[in-house]
Amino acid sequence: MHIVLGSDHAGFALKNLLKAHMESLGHHVDDVGTHSQTSCDYPDIAAAVAKKVQAGDCLGILVCGSGVGMSMAANRFPGVRAALCTNEYLARMSRLHNNANVLCLGERIIGVDLAKAIAEVFVSTAFEGGRHLRRIEAIERFTTTL
Repeated sequence: MHIVLGSDHAGFALKNLLKAHMESLGHHVDDVGTHSQTSCDYPDIAAAVAKKVQAGDCLGILVCGSGVGMSMAANRFPGVRAALCTNEYLARMSRLHNNANVLCLGERIIGVDLAKAIAEVFVSTAFEGGRHLRRIEAIERFTTTL
């Protein structure tokens, strides 16, 4: 799986741990930053991940302090369905039923082991399709008509 990973300064440490973990599982990880704990603006990082998810066959993972800002910013991009997940169930259901393509996590909210487990579930779960597809299509219609 190709994963595009990004964080602001508040998610920097968890991003680096997730990068190493995802690579250890055999995933290709494209780290778009930030590359230090120097204060930066999360919308810029969310945009970098969202644009790569829009353009290609990959999933995104975004990390900030709470995960809220990243999810709000990423969801502004058509075709991006960013889900803020705090447990494995949410990660599984966001992929199965909502075809989420960006996982958002909060470094200040969850621990490292839980974050790794959530990320593993997210990248290994496929969209169920079927009755859920029409709802995803409705979301896409909303983003093009607003």
